Amino acid sequence: RPEISKANSYGIGYDTRRSVTLNNELLYLAKKVSGSKIFFTTKDVQYVRVAFPLQGLASEINYIRTIIAVTGLCVLLIIFIVSLFVSKFVTNPMNRIVGAIKEIRAGNLDARIEVKTEDETALVAKAINELVEKLKSDIVELKKLEKVRSQFLGNVSHELRTPIFSIQGYLETLERGAIDDKSVNRVFLEKARANLERLNALLEDLISISQIESGEMKMSLRYFEVNEFLDSICKEYESVAEKRKVKLSLKLGTSNEDMMYGDRDRLRQVMYNLISNAINYNKENGEVIVASEKTDGEIRISVKDTGIGIPPEHIQRIFERFYRVDTNRSRELGGTGLGLAIVKHIIEAHNTTIEVKSEIGKGSLFSFVLRRG
Repeated sequence: RPEISKANSYGIGYDTRRSVTLNNELLYLAKKVSGSKIFFTTKDVQYVRVAFPLQGLASEINYIRTIIAVTGLCVLLIIFIVSLFVSKFVTNPMNRIVGAIKEIRAGNLDARIEVKTEDETALVAKAINELVEKLKSDIVELKKLEKVRSQFLGNVSHELRTPIFSIQGYLETLERGAIDDKSVNRVFLEKARANLERLNALLEDLISISQIESGEMKMSLRYFEVNEFLDSICKEYESVAEKRKVKLSLKLGTSNEDMMYGDRDRLRQVMYNLISNAINYNKENGEVIVASEKTDGEIRISVKDTGIGIPPEHIQRIFERFYRVDTNRSRELGGTGLGLAIVKHIIEAHNTTIEVKSEIGKGSLFSFVLRRG
């Protein structure tokens, strides 16, 4: 028998064949056990041979195959469901992100990515939305700056052109013969000189505002005497006030020992602008009061006038470059339109603010505080 032959050669053998007796497929196993005795016989046994019907085993194998097939189908179904889930919660959000980025790249800065989840893709979407919002804000700011720059250049050109053309006109008139006319030659020369002074003042203010806004203005902060500082400035402007028929007064609420902290030269520039405006826009026989006052740890400096006042709708804009409440009068008085803008920047560089109170027909009050020493 085949299984006996294999057992004789290898120690163990097997074979499958149909049993004529049982009419069924059997699995035959044989093991060589020569010289051994079996408990139920006294004879020497050479081989042990057993047979197993394959019909039950085939059923088990088919059952296992069925289980494997069903399990495989279930796994495929699970994979399909998972892929749908991944597509919905990962791929679709990424597609939305890509679509929004394409819109943004095309120039639509109003495009935003809709965020519905709290996962990693949501974090990416939020970051992109914030970046676009910042980009949009920066572009708006750049457009504003460009508009301001264009307006600034236009204003500068206009402000420079006016005195230059005036000087040119007076000189040409003098050149054509008016230089020999004693009734007008001196008047024309004085007007030409006044326009030159205005042009010089404008250039100085332009240099100042340029240094301030570019960050090139260097501050020299130190303590200095308040009373001596204000007294010296008022004395310089006494003659100017007299010519305008305006009384200039100094009211000190501080002692000679009181000190304040700041850049003396820059603050002198502030006071020049404030006092000059208070005199120029005052009424005949009006008054300008320069005052100091001690507060908690600070000193308040103020310039008050009895002039024409500032309309409420203009107060928020008077510190803009080249902004004028009364354009014609400002130019007649030699104003550059930059004085209050310079005042605002210098005061803010001292970490404080310029305050304004005004009433039409009664006058204005400009004030600021500085640290007291």
